[in-house]
Amino acid sequence: MRTTLTRLSAPSRWLRARIAQGRARGDDRGDISITTVIIWVAAVAGALAIAGTLAAVLTKYNGLITGL
Repeated sequence: MRTTLTRLSAPSRWLRARIAQGRARGDDRGDISITTVIIWVAAVAGALAIAGTLAAVLTKYNGLITGL
């Protein structure tokens, strides 16, 4: 447990320092535009639709494609 905490302490300090630097600048609030959200939602929905279609096709034709 001690080695895990030791290994995680350096990245944690680095991350805290980076967050503090960003807050000190104050010019970037980190807002995400609605267009970005729409694009991400569409990409995830498309990937899920493709995965679902592939799963349905493989389930339906599983017996027929075992010899390929």
